[in-house]
Amino acid sequence: MMLKSVVTKQTDGENVYYTVHWSNLREADRYSIVTSVPGMSGIFELYFMDDKKKLNLLRVQRAWFGGLRNTIRAVSDPTLEQDLKVKKILEDSKCFYRYSVLESFKDLSDVFFFFSKTYFPERSNIESSGRFLKIFVKEISAEKIITI
Repeated sequence: MMLKSVVTKQTDGENVYYTVHWSNLREADRYSIVTSVPGMSGIFELYFMDDKKKLNLLRVQRAWFGGLRNTIRAVSDPTLEQDLKVKKILEDSKCFYRYSVLESFKDLSDVFFFFSKTYFPERSNIESSGRFLKIFVKEISAEKIITI
């Protein structure tokens, strides 16, 4: 089976260029997650829909141990959430996710580093793999949701 939702990479020696091919955006339902998300490593985003029907990024996260299926399932379940603010969002809002498979831990570290620095520059303490001078990321999304 050929996966379409994968991260691809090119380098020029000192810089790296990743392309994140996102899966279709799907509603976060525990049963559909278990049956449709691969149990492989990768990166994902979780969104919630506000009262104005706007999607808001709730988290961007990497999944290594346990894979995308288990991690997305766990972080979208309000019964497992410890943070009361996030728990309320998960309980009261429609949530959606998208993912991209990435099986190299070093590449996953670089992509997650890029997203963390882009989304949360003031609180990001994530390290890159240290292999490249600069990291560039391009997103491809069927819904045309590009967040960077």
